[in-house]
Amino acid sequence: MQETPENRLKRLRMRSWRRGTKEMDLILGGFADAKLSNLDPDMLDRYESLLVENDQDLYQWMSGQQPFPPEHEDLGSLIQNFHKILHK
Repeated sequence: MQETPENRLKRLRMRSWRRGTKEMDLILGGFADAKLSNLDPDMLDRYESLLVENDQDLYQWMSGQQPFPPEHEDLGSLIQNFHKILHK
């Protein structure tokens, strides 16, 4: 049975808020609540692949301490920009 779009969004939101580190919960959870429903299916696939990464790497990328790998660069920038605007 194929997952409905609504269930997929719920699952991705849950995975975004239950990362393992509070920092990544806040970064990904806030983004997921505000923006996931606006992403096209291809970008949701890419977001899901981003969620597979470990929190230590994700935090290094999101905080700008390390560059994003090419496969996550545009989505990572989208998440970073979301938080820059949110926290102005």
